[in-house]
This record gives sequence, structure tokens and C-alpha cells, in this order.
Amino acid sequence: MSQATPQQDLGAYLIERARSLGFACAGIASLEPIDHADKLQEWVDVGMHGEMDYLAQNNDKRAYPSTIMEHARCALVVGDLYASRDDNIDEPLKPGHGRIARYARGRDYHKLIKKRLVKLLLELQQEHPDAEFKAFVDTAPLPERDLAQRAGIGWVGKHTLIIHPRLGSYLFLGGIVMTLDASNPAGIEPVSDHCGTCTRCIDACPTDAITPHRVDARRCISYLTIEHRSDIESGLASKMGEWVYGCDICQEVCPHNSSKPAELLSETANPEYRSDRDSFDLLEILGWDELARREAFEGSAMKRAKLGMMQRNAAIVLRNLKS
Repeated sequence: MSQATPQQDLGAYLIERARSLGFACAGIASLEPIDHADKLQEWVDVGMHGEMDYLAQNNDKRAYPSTIMEHARCALVVGDLYASRDDNIDEPLKPGHGRIARYARGRDYHKLIKKRLVKLLLELQQEHPDAEFKAFVDTAPLPERDLAQRAGIGWVGKHTLIIHPRLGSYLFLGGIVMTLDASNPAGIEPVSDHCGTCTRCIDACPTDAITPHRVDARRCISYLTIEHRSDIESGLASKMGEWVYGCDICQEVCPHNSSKPAELLSETANPEYRSDRDSFDLLEILGWDELARREAFEGSAMKRAKLGMMQRNAAIVLRNLKS
């Protein structure tokens, strides 16, 4: 049996440290250029990013992740489980309520993940004073899903989300870019695509936003309810169903999120993301002022949606429920 290299030893150490902080999975990703930069640029050029102008910027950094920091060598990538496969079926909504996507029901993941990553980063800085580190959680111009795939966390599904072969796709991603030279230990390798010929996510999308490995944000319910600032086209609004913030449909129908016996699941969702709230009273939203919105969204990632957007969404869902 061959001995582990120093890079693999360091990688195993970093992964162990990440797991000790409660992350469901972790791995080491190299920082070579991504192999589909042309498709990313084409997606932007045809306008599929909608009003998310930030996605049209810094594509050179997304295509070449090593440019995020001088002398960067690798990234520790982590996955935080916000819902388990046993959470994949929701209870029926209360009358007059609009549904919230699972990722937004608990506390703000940016803060929860960043806090732990910064803790680890500071410890690593003490251990390696000559090295440099940069934590990221959904805000830096990095191809997080590509890095997660390289790190062995999962594969990019046809709905463009990372799917862990055992845990499913209800994962937040984050990590630390570093100038240290680490690699995955033996046994952790990129996961092959397990989607096969399945098209459930594509077929189930009410707005036809998904084609294999591409989502047209302009038609995606999550984008429409969270990022789209202006009025929503009536033809799309009528297909939003009961979703007042976000959407989980493409994940709910995915076979890799189907329930498994508890004894086969070694990971449960991070309890910080647990919430008794899976919906909002729509008439209550229509009666909000700005203070009420802030109070309702305190500690939540939902604060990204402005008051006018939430009231627009609530009015749409009320119409859909009555039709």
C-alpha cells in the first residue's frame, strides 16, 4: 500500500477539521480553470441571468478560480446540510398561506457558515503564518459548484445543483481558498454523474426554466420571487403556484432526495436551519410595513427580498390559490 503524500495528509487534516465544525461533507479542490467558461459566458450573453447583474461581472475570476487570491493553490470546500432526505415532503399548507423554500426557513446560512469558516481560518493562520487564506460563502466570484464537484462532494445535476450521492442536494456550499498545497486523501475522488437519463427536474418545473445543466433564471420561480425586482409576467406568475419565497420543486422530485430509512442516513440536517415556519400568511404580508418585514426576516436570508417584492409575491399566490 502506497503511503499518503504530504498534500494528502494536509487534505485529510483540513477535511477532519471541517467535519469537526459540523459540516456534513468536505473535500479539497484544485483551482485549474473550469472547462465550460464559454457556456457560462454564453448564458450571460443571452440574458439568462435576468436582473442579476453581478453574475455578468468577474467571469474571468469564475473561469479561473486561482485568480481570486495571489498564489492560491487549492480550496477546502464544505457542504452544510439544511434539509435531510426525510424532510423532502412538506405538510399541506394552511389556508391563505404561501410556501417558503427550505433553504430560507432557518437562520441565515451566510452567517452560520462564515462564522465557522473564519474560526477555522484563524486557527490555520496561527498554524501556518506564512500562508494566506480567504473564506467564501456564496458571495465571492468563484465557481462553487465546480469546486464542490472537484472536491468529491457530488456531481452537478441537470437542475445545476450539487447532488451528494448519499445526502442529496439540500446543501449550502462554502470554503476556504489557500496558498497551502493540499489534495484529497485516497478514497475521495470526483463523483461521476448519476443523473443518467432521468429528467424529473426538467419535467416538473412549472415554468420550463430547466434544460439539461442549464437554468434560465428569467423563468425560475426562485429567481422571480427573490431576485426579480420588477413586475412578473402574468404567464409566469400564474405558474408560481403557492411559492411566495423561493422554490424546491426540482429538488423535491429528484430521486436522490427521496426518503431513506433512518439507519441508512449518517447525517441529519444542521439544527441551526430548523424552523417551525414553512409558510407565511399572505394577507399578513400584504399588511406589512417596512418594520414588520424586518421583524419577520430577522436573522433570515429572506431579508434579500424587499417589501414591495414580498407583497407582489403574496398577491400573486393569493390569485393562484383562488384560481
